[in-house]
Amino acid sequence: MSVKQISVFLENKPGKLCAMTEVLAREQIDMRALSLAETKDFGIVRIIVDDVYKATTVLKDEGYVHSVTSVLGVAIPDVPGGLSQVLRVLGEADINVEYMYAFLGGKDVDHAYMIFRVQDHRAAAAALCAKGIRCVEQEEISQL
Repeated sequence: MSVKQISVFLENKPGKLCAMTEVLAREQIDMRALSLAETKDFGIVRIIVDDVYKATTVLKDEGYVHSVTSVLGVAIPDVPGGLSQVLRVLGEADINVEYMYAFLGGKDVDHAYMIFRVQDHRAAAAALCAKGIRCVEQEEISQL
């Protein structure tokens, strides 16, 4: 169970992030989620998109250095404590969260979605599923 995340390496300068998002917009690629981590000179833009193949092809053709990583997508009930429940299950299963970020589900107003980077997606998904927490696949996120 996994979602494909594209990490794009950008110079940390005015206009660079805008230029990258304009490339995706021009090609009608819809970003579902975005996270930006930066250092003084460079940034890493992590994105979840509706069409991974098209996005990676366009980014490559435009000269953007990028990579694709498998991450875990989780549907979390949009209620107080929803995230805490997921983190508790992962902690009890001795699964470390390297990073995470959230996005809303468009038409699905009852859930928020979290992207988790963990070492073992299968173990994390199994632990969550055992507690009734639903993990999502790339196809579902693409259709939100």
